[in-house]
Amino acid sequence: MKAETFARLQAARAEGRPVALLTSLPDGAQLLFPDDTLPPALAEAAAAALAADAARNLSVEGQEWFIQPHNPPLRLIVVGAVHVAQALVPMAAGLGYAVTVVDPRRAFATEERFSGRVTLVDDWPDEAMARLAPDTRTAIVTLTHDPKLDDPALEVALRSPAFYIGALGSRKTHAKRLARLAEAGLTEAECARIAAPVGLAIGAVTAPEIALSVMAEVVAARRGAALAKRAPAPALEEK
Repeated sequence: MKAETFARLQAARAEGRPVALLTSLPDGAQLLFPDDTLPPALAEAAAAALAADAARNLSVEGQEWFIQPHNPPLRLIVVGAVHVAQALVPMAAGLGYAVTVVDPRRAFATEERFSGRVTLVDDWPDEAMARLAPDTRTAIVTLTHDPKLDDPALEVALRSPAFYIGALGSRKTHAKRLARLAEAGLTEAECARIAAPVGLAIGAVTAPEIALSVMAEVVAARRGAALAKRAPAPALEEK
């Protein structure tokens, strides 16, 4: 790899920006997607490799290429060290997400309640969110039901390129949330990004079941799956 290409790749990685490295197998020439101009078929294949997070070989106009995606790590930021979060953390970690739980209430965010595979942050949620800098490979879920904690996190999250933003609570709770966010200056389009009530409608009742519904929706959002209009599960609607 040429020094210039390596430097560009490292710069993209430092920026948390997904890029694909394309190598011409006959002569070793290398290009970066989406930075360099590519033939449509090659650009489409590079985009597909990034979406699937999997390398592939491709023949374009008789020339063989190897496409290697370089994606930032998958991350899940959870606001609220509650029971649902305790069930959500191992599920997300098992699916390859680096998980951070944010909760300034130190009695909740403890190592005893979250055994390994998670980073615990006791900063105020908006400060933590700004420092964590969500990118296109980040999912965010707020679980506290406390506007003093959830709203500041959402204000930062909704101005980020995070691929998923979900918030626990009923339709009534969410309507009040939207009103508060509008007063804080968030636009209707920005607020429309919130998946609420959070999670797929699978009839979830227990904390592990609710965590499963949330993680299923995160995966669907990442994979670009089309989802039917949600009918919130009873356990979520009661909140």
